[in-house]
Amino acid sequence: MRQWRNKPVFLALWLLAVGLIAGVTGCGNKEADLAEGERLFQVYYLNPAMTRLVGQEYRSSQEDPGLLAEELIQALCNIPADLDAQVALGEKVIYKGCRQEDMVLYLFFDPNYTSMEASREILCRAALTKTLTQIPGVDYISIYSGEQPLMNQSGMPVGLLSASDFVEGVSDVNSYERTDLTLYFTDEEGIKLYPETRSVVHSVNTSVEKVILEELISGPEQAGLYPTLEPSTKLLNVSVNENVCYLNFDSGFLVNSLEVEDYIPIYSIVNSLAAQPTVNRVQITVNGEQNVMFRDKISLGSMFERNLDYIGGNEN
Repeated sequence: MRQWRNKPVFLALWLLAVGLIAGVTGCGNKEADLAEGERLFQVYYLNPAMTRLVGQEYRSSQEDPGLLAEELIQALCNIPADLDAQVALGEKVIYKGCRQEDMVLYLFFDPNYTSMEASREILCRAALTKTLTQIPGVDYISIYSGEQPLMNQSGMPVGLLSASDFVEGVSDVNSYERTDLTLYFTDEEGIKLYPETRSVVHSVNTSVEKVILEELISGPEQAGLYPTLEPSTKLLNVSVNENVCYLNFDSGFLVNSLEVEDYIPIYSIVNSLAAQPTVNRVQITVNGEQNVMFRDKISLGSMFERNLDYIGGNEN
């Protein structure tokens, strides 16, 4: 029989292999360890330096969505004893309650919410969204400070927030990246689309798809190009799943009085998004509704794909 000459090395390797197998098995059995009726959630806090989110497992057997929301918010406000972290909400912020309407969970805080430093508030926004959209039936949250919806730095409502609005593994609220975008605007006649290449620096916490819509709404920078969307257009939510970009506008999207052909606003959006490798199709809704007609002529009931017929210069 063959003998092992270096038994200590063999034993060490054997123990290491056993340890790895046990570790993999342990990681795979978290769900199996749940008691009957329990579900596993991630509650998000801030690291001590307040530069990123820290997730912590939380188990609950609560089935009522409203009570579960209250339970998770209480968990957000109380740091586990074994976790070196900080609460995302500022110390002076008072939680006033919540209510759910359809897929949206509305959160109400006192006016001190907007007194948080901008960097902390963005991370708090991410912590609230990523924690509470795990509740079955809750796809979005909406934050109110006092009696007013949360506003961004431009004075516009932040709108509905989904987990996909925040890059997975938010690392540093002060981190930015430069992205080259191809945006489609129209000509003076409003019958064709023309590309404008724009280099945009944006927070890593904002999805590229959302940046594209913000840039389209802000209008063209290149001489000879004209806007395709009203500057008052409000995007409520944007998300991407399996290469489909889902956009939700408020009802003002339907009030497009620009002197352009009916298809120009739609394909300005679709072709700009489809220039990204992450998007193949676009679904547009208004206040969450698909059964809507744009300018009483174009149905939003089906998804849109990139269409080169509307691009001037026969771009390939």
